[in-house]
Amino acid sequence: MTSNPNTPSNGDDAPQDPLAEMLKNLMGGQGMGNIDPAELAKAAGLPNDPALLQQMFSQVQAMMSSSSEGPVNWQLAHENARRVAAAGSDPSVTTAQSRAIDEALRLAELWLDPVTDLEATGLIGRAWSRAEWVEATLGTWKRLTEPVANSIANALSDALTQQMPEEMKSMMGGASSMLQNMGGAIFGMQLGQAIGALSAEVVSSTDIGVPLADLEMALLPGNVAKFGEGLSVPENDIRLYLAVREAAHARLFVQVPWLRGHLLGAIEAYARGIHIDMSRIEDLARDLDPSNPEGIQEALSQGVFTPERTPAQSAALEKLETALALVEGWVDELTAAATEKMLPSAAALRETVRRRRATGGPAEHAFSSLVGLELRPRRLREAATLWAQLKEERGIAGRDAIWHHPDLLPTAEDLDDPKGFSERRRLAEASDSEVDDALQKLLNGGYDSPADSAEPDADPDAGDAHDGDAPEGGSDNGSGEAKA
Repeated sequence: MTSNPNTPSNGDDAPQDPLAEMLKNLMGGQGMGNIDPAELAKAAGLPNDPALLQQMFSQVQAMMSSSSEGPVNWQLAHENARRVAAAGSDPSVTTAQSRAIDEALRLAELWLDPVTDLEATGLIGRAWSRAEWVEATLGTWKRLTEPVANSIANALSDALTQQMPEEMKSMMGGASSMLQNMGGAIFGMQLGQAIGALSAEVVSSTDIGVPLADLEMALLPGNVAKFGEGLSVPENDIRLYLAVREAAHARLFVQVPWLRGHLLGAIEAYARGIHIDMSRIEDLARDLDPSNPEGIQEALSQGVFTPERTPAQSAALEKLETALALVEGWVDELTAAATEKMLPSAAALRETVRRRRATGGPAEHAFSSLVGLELRPRRLREAATLWAQLKEERGIAGRDAIWHHPDLLPTAEDLDDPKGFSERRRLAEASDSEVDDALQKLLNGGYDSPADSAEPDADPDAGDAHDGDAPEGGSDNGSGEAKA
């Protein structure tokens, strides 16, 4: 039998497929058929459920033989997020829960009316399960994480490629996308794991300070109940306080239409500027075993692939954190004003929420380790102090007028010195007013008036006569002619 150089033999004249041989080497000599699904499940953080693992394993096998739309397998991220969300107790929202949430959000809108100049949204209050939160927010998560996720998935596939035996690299041919799919699959499972875990912590659609679901106002009753455990506060008070926070967020993002794009755009700009440190990936590749998904999962969860921040990225992150703090500080201040006379426990709930937002939960920490992005308003208290100062100086309407344009937003310097904000802004506004006046005068032709143009049109010689002595033997008679 004639041997085909492209189909190497194992010595018994049975031709071996190069891809199968490559997979056998990559998977520790076991090939695809003998991979333990439980090992792959560890990379996804899934429970040891045989039926669930077999379903996931089938999907991974299909994915390995087909190309995805990009470096990250978002379908796998979606499916894993749904599974993790449902792994705990995630019952469907009951009619009674839905009615209680709707009534709380309606009452919250009424409480907010006297404390803000921004109008009510008219949105219908929703009650979501964790799975419904995943469905409503996954599109925004993809938008926020895609630039970083693509870089990390590509770096991961490069690291896996480095572990391939040299003799197999020449046989890759059209199968090179397989390793990229593997990297995208592993990262997709990890991202889905993080988002699914977050669904067990958030209490509303805007709980992380970013409107993950556009034009929605919703609470998660199961997580609201979990939030109240151990607080010794009536459940109704907790639901109302969180409803006021959600309604304040919704009112801000709906009535200030540029704000959602401003925040999401800042996050995207930060993410696009991130570059993976390939030297770290090269160091990791020496010890990375493609047949050990658990080791890859551990590397991801510990932030091994998290990119280093450049000085430019640190500056971009400071701007993002300032914007998040301004949003959270405004909501914090309004919620306190709306509830201080309505709920006896308002002060205690305010402090609980502040600490929770400043520190973040376990799932939020896992997410930040995975993509190198934290969404916590570290300067919430300073921002709340600034908004309180502006209300005292300018009143409710003057304070809320700051949201009319992004150029009016306070800066990190203003958070450092809230009392000096108005003076700094007055000087800036005075400078802008002078420019506007000059521009308006130019548009009205003011600079072309006879009075303004008399000097340039005057006879140069006459000007010299005025500036110096009169010509010898005569004097200026006021009409521009020398007296004889």
